[in-house]
Amino acid sequence: MSNVTMIDAVKFKDQVEQGSGLSLVDFYADWCGPCKMIAPVLDTLSSEYEGKVSIVKLNADDHPEVLSKYGVRGLPTLMMFKDGKPIDVAVGAQPGSALKQFIEKSL
Repeated sequence: MSNVTMIDAVKFKDQVEQGSGLSLVDFYADWCGPCKMIAPVLDTLSSEYEGKVSIVKLNADDHPEVLSKYGVRGLPTLMMFKDGKPIDVAVGAQPGSALKQFIEKSL
């Protein structure tokens, strides 16, 4: 079961920018092949890190203002936030082991 939540710009502000703890934001688009490739991996990781990291997805096409604010230029872009502040970023599809390492180094 997936704990990955789809969010919009309002929820992004509430849950990520004004949130506490760790949030991993997947900036994606429906037309993006690499985004689709990592989706099942993120689903698995969301269960594995439940209670430690909140994993959310933000549709890049629907919320360009958020992408602009954080300098997102390529998809997928994964951005780790801690207490509302971006602390790490990874661009492009990566294997599950690399995504797990990306999360682990922020814990």
